[in-house]
Amino acid sequence: MSLQLIYHPLSSFCHKVLIALYENGAAFEPRLIDLGDPAQGAEFRALWPLAKIPVLRDLTRDETLPETSIIIEYLDQRYPGVRPLIPPDAAEALKVRLWDRFFDLYLQVPMQKIVADTFRAEGRHDADGVEEARATLRTAYSILDKQLAAGGWASGVEFSLADCAAAPALFYAGVVASFEEHQHLAAYFDRLCGRASFIRVLKEAQAWFQFFPMCSAIPERFLNPGAETFARG
Repeated sequence: MSLQLIYHPLSSFCHKVLIALYENGAAFEPRLIDLGDPAQGAEFRALWPLAKIPVLRDLTRDETLPETSIIIEYLDQRYPGVRPLIPPDAAEALKVRLWDRFFDLYLQVPMQKIVADTFRAEGRHDADGVEEARATLRTAYSILDKQLAAGGWASGVEFSLADCAAAPALFYAGVVASFEEHQHLAAYFDRLCGRASFIRVLKEAQAWFQFFPMCSAIPERFLNPGAETFARG
């Protein structure tokens, strides 16, 4: 098999790429990695010294691709699905890339800051950093609520790279800081929760949710293994 994805099923950034792969139907070999294992960690760092997942390997072309947005753009170019995740129109593509970066930088990054603080030893918590991260999330939620007021997907009428970024970002960000008061954003997340690619990713992650440090705050609807959709009725 040409494509190999080095990933972990609990990682939000891995979810982003998995959604794209499931959307375009590309055949790939999922390779789960445990960075806590010294041998696996050393092998992975030899491949990508920054040791950030996911990484896509294209064995046919001998290409190694880190960074989620680059991976998805590569898939669009080399292994296109029925419909591109980055539109061919240059102006529309810029909009998609803008909202892709927005979800990564202003939801994923502050969410990870809040989660990472739970691992700090007593007396070494960064209360100011956590509050700054929560403030960033509150601002981002307000911006997104306005952006999504017309319905549809993140950058318009077509599902895109931006929505691949949005689904896991909102899933984990919503666990650490609820956005339910933002009506349009909450409705958009429900649309994402009914998307087959995201449903598949969540189902594959369910056995791992117990290891998420804020797992007790994950809504019950995401823990139901028999659910056909995770959108609220």
